[in-house]
Amino acid sequence: MSQELVQQDLSAYVEITEKGNYAVTLMVDGVHCAACIQKIESAVSQLSPVSYVRLNFSTKRLRIEWSGASEFSNKIAQAVSDQGYKVHPYDPKAIQAESDEEERQLQLCLGVAAFAMGNIMMISVALWSSSLEVMGIGTRDLMHWISGLIAIPSVYYAGQPFFRSAWSVLKQGKANMDVPISLGVLGAVLVSIWQVATHGEDAYFDSAVMLLFFLLIGRYLDFRARRKARGAASDLLAMMAGTAILIQDDGSQKSVPIRDLKEGMTVLVPMGQRIPADSIVLEGASEIDTSLVTGETLPRATKVGEQVYAGTTNLSAPLKLKVRSAANDSLLSEIVRLMEKAEQGQAKYVRLADRAARFYTPAVHTLAAATFLGWWILGGVDVPHAILLAVTVLIITCPCALGLAVPVVQVLASGRLMKNHILVKSGDALERLAEIDTILLDKTGTLTLGKPVLVNGKAVPREQMQLAASMAVFSFHPLSQALVKAYEAMTIGGKSPEMVDVGSVKEYPGQGLEAYYQNKRLRLGSCHWCGDRSAGSHTSQEIWLEIDGTPAMCFLFEDQLRPDAKETIAALKSLDIRPVLISGDREEVARHVAAELGIEDVRGEMTPVDKFSRMEILKKDGHKVAMIGDGLNDAPTIAGADVSISPSSAIDMTQNAADIVFMGEGLGAVVTAYKTAVFSNKLVRENFLLAVAYNVVAVPLAVLGFVTPLVAAIAMSGSSLIVIANSFRLTRMR
Repeated sequence: MSQELVQQDLSAYVEITEKGNYAVTLMVDGVHCAACIQKIESAVSQLSPVSYVRLNFSTKRLRIEWSGASEFSNKIAQAVSDQGYKVHPYDPKAIQAESDEEERQLQLCLGVAAFAMGNIMMISVALWSSSLEVMGIGTRDLMHWISGLIAIPSVYYAGQPFFRSAWSVLKQGKANMDVPISLGVLGAVLVSIWQVATHGEDAYFDSAVMLLFFLLIGRYLDFRARRKARGAASDLLAMMAGTAILIQDDGSQKSVPIRDLKEGMTVLVPMGQRIPADSIVLEGASEIDTSLVTGETLPRATKVGEQVYAGTTNLSAPLKLKVRSAANDSLLSEIVRLMEKAEQGQAKYVRLADRAARFYTPAVHTLAAATFLGWWILGGVDVPHAILLAVTVLIITCPCALGLAVPVVQVLASGRLMKNHILVKSGDALERLAEIDTILLDKTGTLTLGKPVLVNGKAVPREQMQLAASMAVFSFHPLSQALVKAYEAMTIGGKSPEMVDVGSVKEYPGQGLEAYYQNKRLRLGSCHWCGDRSAGSHTSQEIWLEIDGTPAMCFLFEDQLRPDAKETIAALKSLDIRPVLISGDREEVARHVAAELGIEDVRGEMTPVDKFSRMEILKKDGHKVAMIGDGLNDAPTIAGADVSISPSSAIDMTQNAADIVFMGEGLGAVVTAYKTAVFSNKLVRENFLLAVAYNVVAVPLAVLGFVTPLVAAIAMSGSSLIVIANSFRLTRMR
């Protein structure tokens, strides 16, 4: 592997930062856990010229900066390779291929476990339904051997996800839930082999394979959720790829990669294209879709001298821009860095089951070893019998109940929430949601529906409404579309209203529409272009109709609150959860909405960085923070919050980063999810107590030799049934 990397020259992928240092972005294969990240970052940071190193778990993206020669990138790759990982230039498609391969392996493991379980259970039914006198020892042994021939290769193959995970943490001197699961499965198989070899009465191949099958279902669902979350930062990085139109000193145009743009360069951005880098407008006037930065659904007018940001979209007319900062120092790059930082923080979250395994696993292993030594040395039994007693302890303490304590509740809770049109995407989302005390809320598209609606239509004369709608139909501006929709919804004399022919309509970017009708000039647009210069609402969007130079009518639009937003905020307060409104919209608009909903803590005109910083401050103060948002500008905060929620109307990237997605126009789903999460956590803790109580009774009996492996298997199954029965209380929750 190392020789392969040496043969690949990475210096062609090196960039020069604004500080004059070199930087390279690589992809590392084989990263599976936080220990891998620490291992790689530590190895690279020890190289003397390196000033910055960061490896992202989700995207496998390794970013390094250093001083010296550009060829040093090959030494960095060699250092990573020496740790046992493969390195190559960053390629999002390779991440997709690796993810596809992992999913395929899980599907194969699940299929093998299902096939083996079905066939072994048919044999087990025959064994259970007949006695030794009727069947005979030879027939029984033959069935046991057939079960073993099916189970042993199946467990070896299907158990790989658990065995690899257990071995990786054991090498670090730690334990997770996969350790006792692996030992329990392997213990059941080994004692079954010994039983069959010595003509014993009982074999437990069916139990081992069945346990693997159900656990693999949970592992596959968890993988699917993580894969969706992994796409968020990758999609952002894809927005930074591509080319820009560079205007050279002689006036000619040249297509260059966006990553090669530097401060001071001049670029041309055609209508409908994304702005490649943070820039200043040199020539032109247009409208910019700034939802990436502010979350506002309405475009903002821009003119010469104003700043525009990378990733935002030029809607109306071509713009000539002067690059203000290189692509890697743009606001979009900052959003990527924030998301990667947030995702690394989430990767360190330890699930309740794994925390329990820290104490449970060592205790079980110590007890099994003590049982073996005690019976062999003090009890006077032979080694095979002492091993059988130790394995009995392992079987009776096999964490089936402990392993089911969380998944069963999660499945039932997720199913209950799904019936309420709430999708839980992360395995530990409900556990984290139950602990929150503060909830951050975006305004546009979260508290509101994100769709402007004409609010003064009844006060508008029919003729003026007809003229305005006849012009607005030629524009894709959200306010124009809302005006047309309001006009089409009217009924006059039982008929839908008709448009009039206003002739050729000309659109002026950032200002409005102009047309001529019956020798009169008509304008529809901003108040400063065609309305009363002294007018302007602080809390409503507006456009004016001007007829022959005279302001004729003002059309007022508001983004409608979700129908149950006020009740939801009141319910959150009653549950001792503090709502905080953070919006990219104007301060006065944000405060107006907050006052209407009863939210005291409100901030407006916030950028993605501001929102992320606000969340970080709250977390440092000891608060458990949830974030609800729908736009790309919310994505870093959504990724970094303790738990995140997104409406189904949100962009795909935000939904991918969120832990929970709710459908429909109601916000009450947030309260439903929280109450379900609190009750689910209560049931999980009760399940752990039941599992512990079972062990307190059963384990001493097994250690003292009063329990056979068959009784141990029955007791183990019984404890699992008790846990499942307790979990079903969730279905009766009101």
